[in-house]
Amino acid sequence: MNRRMIISAVILLSLSMSLMGSASSATSAKAYKNCKELNKDYKGGVAQTASAKNKGGKTKYKPYVSKELYNLNKKLDRDNDLIACEQ
Repeated sequence: MNRRMIISAVILLSLSMSLMGSASSATSAKAYKNCKELNKDYKGGVAQTASAKNKGGKTKYKPYVSKELYNLNKKLDRDNDLIACEQ
């Protein structure tokens, strides 16, 4: 009985480790060369926080919120309103 529990625990641990690895790779952020490239993946741009307000005029799309993604593409935020490449 004890042997079965150990084998089950090892199988469960290896399954959970493989799932954790695939989830973290799916959420990896990327730095873009320019707004045209970023807007292909995120039409409304990328905001650092959900409370970031656009300084410019009206926008068509709501920005995607991700601190990590925003920080990698901060150089694309020309008006420094915490939203990169808003449209």
